[in-house]
Amino acid sequence: MTSGRKLPKPRPLDELDSVHDFLDDVRLRPSMYVRGRSVLDLQSILFGYSVACEIHGVPAMTDFVHTGPFSEWLWPRLDMQYPSSLGWAVEIERAAEAADIAPLDMFFDLLDEFRLARHEGTQQATR
Repeated sequence: MTSGRKLPKPRPLDELDSVHDFLDDVRLRPSMYVRGRSVLDLQSILFGYSVACEIHGVPAMTDFVHTGPFSEWLWPRLDMQYPSSLGWAVEIERAAEAADIAPLDMFFDLLDEFRLARHEGTQQATR
């Protein structure tokens, strides 16, 4: 039985403007993009995305590189003093296991927090 609420549908890839648009589509149908709902596999996809951008001369969104803005935001959020040499995906998987939460669900919750913090930071900078 459905709630009657119409769920958003993924968009064709040629309609996506950024890696964040892509992640919004992954959230809608994670099994279509990420084998076993693995955050490690998602990190590999995002690495491939940034490499493809560089190869094709497209400005890449570097939010998800090993020492990028998402990682810098994540370490204190996970109560880590230093960046993990294993990367953000491993640390999210560890935290999710400890909290008994699906790792990909935790990633998307953290992504929402990251986006909100970034949005609030840009609003404060413009004041």
